[in-house]
Amino acid sequence: MTNVHTTRTFGTGTNEAVRPAVLAYVGLGSNLGDRVGNLRKALEMIDCENGVGILRVSSFCESEPLGPKDQPDFINAVAEVQTSLAPRSLLEALQRIELEMGRARARRWGPRLIDLDILLYGDLVVSEPDLVIPHRLMHLRGFVLEPLCELIPEAEHPARGLRFCELLDRVERAAGGRRLSPVQAPVCAR
Repeated sequence: MTNVHTTRTFGTGTNEAVRPAVLAYVGLGSNLGDRVGNLRKALEMIDCENGVGILRVSSFCESEPLGPKDQPDFINAVAEVQTSLAPRSLLEALQRIELEMGRARARRWGPRLIDLDILLYGDLVVSEPDLVIPHRLMHLRGFVLEPLCELIPEAEHPARGLRFCELLDRVERAAGGRRLSPVQAPVCAR
């Protein structure tokens, strides 16, 4: 189940040229503290970011952690956003939100209060050391593919040429976890 709110006009930062709005998809995950509350807070902060607006949010799902198993399960979701930010600016905004929420990057694939990743940015393919779009491992992760397929079931991976739901069929269904309650896309008062 997804929810939609009215799209608004997007502003731009002072150092960025006016860009046409692009649909992007952001993966969210949390396995520390109030996991659902952390995702809701991150969604509110994303929606309040200048040049970004949340259009829809997938259902939340729970999944086992990748890597070290000595940590709690994750709650994951995907948000469909409309943005006038360039990919790098969107990445910087998401990283700023992670820091403001208290994310500490202690160990790879370790526990995290919040994890925000750009999964897709229109049909753009980017391969830079610190920015890869589409997300480099999304085609292997049920906890990303399952909520993404909920939002865009017929869409294709821009670099792999397969529908996301076909990729999901290749990943064990168990890796996607069980569905939790749907979340309402937050609206930022301006």
